[in-house]
Amino acid sequence: MDIDDWRRRAGTVVDVGRLPSFSLQGRGTLLTRIALILLAAIALFSTYYQVNADSVGVVQRFGQYVRTTEPGPHFKFPFIESVTLVPVQRQLKTEFGFRTTTAGVQSEFEQNDSTKAESLMLTGDLNVAVVEWIVQYKVKDPYKYLFKVRNLDFSRGEATTFRDMNEAVMRAVVGDHSVNEVLTVGRESIQVDAKVQLQMLCDRYETGIEVLQIVLQDVNPPDQVKPAFNEVNQAIQEKERLINEAWADYNQTVPNARGEAERVVRAAEGYALERVNNARGDVARFVNIYDEYRKAPDVTRKRLYLETLNEILPKTGRKLIIDSSMKGLLPLLNLDPIKQEAKQ
Repeated sequence: MDIDDWRRRAGTVVDVGRLPSFSLQGRGTLLTRIALILLAAIALFSTYYQVNADSVGVVQRFGQYVRTTEPGPHFKFPFIESVTLVPVQRQLKTEFGFRTTTAGVQSEFEQNDSTKAESLMLTGDLNVAVVEWIVQYKVKDPYKYLFKVRNLDFSRGEATTFRDMNEAVMRAVVGDHSVNEVLTVGRESIQVDAKVQLQMLCDRYETGIEVLQIVLQDVNPPDQVKPAFNEVNQAIQEKERLINEAWADYNQTVPNARGEAERVVRAAEGYALERVNNARGDVARFVNIYDEYRKAPDVTRKRLYLETLNEILPKTGRKLIIDSSMKGLLPLLNLDPIKQEAKQ
């Protein structure tokens, strides 16, 4: 069937140039058009790119850095320019000594020979400790992060350079502390020192990384010596408990003793002051009596004698004064009141 027969059967006027051709030349033209359309679509899609809100786009032309684009839609030259998205607003983290396999309410972790090797460290007193930690950081300079140091970008695989820097810094800081400090009271200072030294190293190598925080996740002695370390820690805790109890007893006993001593001293001082004042009063009274005695000796002597008898006689009870020459008087006396007074 030729084209004229097809036109007659269709009953319409058809443009011959628009009809598919079954010749080899027409088939080649169709394939060329399809290829051009696909090439144009690919070029269009490769020209447009979108940068997320927490990232920036680093544009490279033939592998050379050209510019940095902010979040939003952008265009680039197709085929000759490539874009790498760098999360500059996102907080990133790297784990050492373990790997998180499933994050959630009950996270799951994985440990193998490589993670155990990076967490095994030597302390300053030549003991061994297993230190697991997390480094939280962000990218502050995407250009330095991508091009200044090799093997630093996590999006391109395992960033061995940054991990090596972390291990070097942590081993140096742990090596400056004893095993007791690493396991107990020195963890805060180790975190601070490691963060400062790691940031200094990142700035020196121009990595473009800002270290936000280093957290010691878990610090333990090796499994082979863990029972011995636990016994030592229990002994140290018992020692601290006894010391604290002794200090509590000291703080209770010593102030009480000092207060009692102060009370005794004040009582002695009061007693001494009382005795001195009484002695001075007695002396003053004696001087006054002596002055009066010098003015009227007989009167004063008799007054003193009578005052003394007035004080003494009421204390001696009832007295009977009889003549020694009188006889037969005793049976006549009623001595019962005298005996009762003597009993009282």
